[in-house]
Amino acid sequence: MMTKNQMNERNQLEMLTIEQLVPENHLVRKLEAAIDFSFVYPLVENLYSPFGRPSIDPVVLFKMTMIQYVFGIRSMRQTIKEIETNVAYRWFLGFGFHTEVPHFSTFGKNYTRRFEDTDVFEQIFYRILKEIVDAGLLSADHIFIDSTHVKASANKRKFDKKMVRKETRAYEEKLQEELNIDREKNGKKPFPPEKFEKEEWKEIKESTTDPESGYYVKDERTKQFAYSFHAATDERGFVLGTIVTPGNIHDSHMLQPLVEKVIHRVKKPVAVAADAAYKTPAITNFLLENQMLPVLPYTRPKTKDGFFRKHEYVYDEHYNCYICPNDQMLRYTTTTKEGYRQYKSNPAVCADCPFLAQCTESKNHTKMIQRHIWADYLEEAEHLRHHHEIKSIYAKRKETVERVFADAKEKHGMRWTTLRGLKKLSMQAMLTFAAMNLKKLATWTWQGA
Repeated sequence: MMTKNQMNERNQLEMLTIEQLVPENHLVRKLEAAIDFSFVYPLVENLYSPFGRPSIDPVVLFKMTMIQYVFGIRSMRQTIKEIETNVAYRWFLGFGFHTEVPHFSTFGKNYTRRFEDTDVFEQIFYRILKEIVDAGLLSADHIFIDSTHVKASANKRKFDKKMVRKETRAYEEKLQEELNIDREKNGKKPFPPEKFEKEEWKEIKESTTDPESGYYVKDERTKQFAYSFHAATDERGFVLGTIVTPGNIHDSHMLQPLVEKVIHRVKKPVAVAADAAYKTPAITNFLLENQMLPVLPYTRPKTKDGFFRKHEYVYDEHYNCYICPNDQMLRYTTTTKEGYRQYKSNPAVCADCPFLAQCTESKNHTKMIQRHIWADYLEEAEHLRHHHEIKSIYAKRKETVERVFADAKEKHGMRWTTLRGLKKLSMQAMLTFAAMNLKKLATWTWQGA
């Protein structure tokens, strides 16, 4: 039998508190129980003047941003609207029914006047990470590195073409020293310093809306201005550190500074797992020389079909040469400025070789093979790849760093950004990952009422 609601209780007077209206297992209760937010006061105390009008409570400011990033609300303006009508959010902030909620511009003004040129958000991130360590939840022996692109708040059709100097890589100085040693060892003159100091330039597209973003091209359909969020996670998916760069910076350039940050702020890992983009001589050299195991995947040979693969040319370390499938020698010729030794065949011998068509398309019948001076480290990483333990570590990537990025984009608003500039994007990355870490800590340590 159909019934109609004959009662209208909208104007009924009730005697209750906000405490009674928030469900016992609501996430805000778990967040409040997980950490004492008063740690914010000493972090920001020196950023406030001892004189003037009383400010908004900095803990309230921080909790407002946590509401935005934990619950994936798209902007601070929308967050304020949600707080005005959401009893659980009011409870979390310590507000009553009639307490006036701060204006949405309050956080933006505080950021501009107080927080912009400070490391306060990084300190908050690592303070939450310390709570995770103290709770015995962190497992950072194996760390997982990756990056994801976040669409910039910029029109991809509005740009200027500009010549910029190529960025210096973290390992550049070490490479210069070792390749000169290699040249001298092989009877070549070392490159003079001015050879390396010569500036190299490249043309880029620079957004007129957000010049600090980078033009990112994935395929014909994906071309946009973006930022790269580089992150390291532990075995349980807690984020250990993050670096934000323009979207046109290659992933492999950021592994070393990110791992160094993890070592400095957390601990030195036993193994570092990353995808194929990080499988380079420089990265394997850095990890193995610092007693960390590289956990890297199989990569397909890039040789064209119908030609001999590089592994079919045998490297002879003693004589510093390569032996081709026809048992002929490719001799060392030089070491390039990029750190590659070059080995070339004898064109007089190659001209009559029955395997020439499978070996090279060179017009002068010369086969050349390049071998990086750190190729031994890359080969060691390839040997380690076959170990059962390394395979099991690599398999966890999809459960750790890949899941973190998926959750960040689907649940925490990181698919695109409304902010502009590296400083603000770095703040967004820190707050997003701090919120995700705090949410996981709160869920795992919740004891209930």
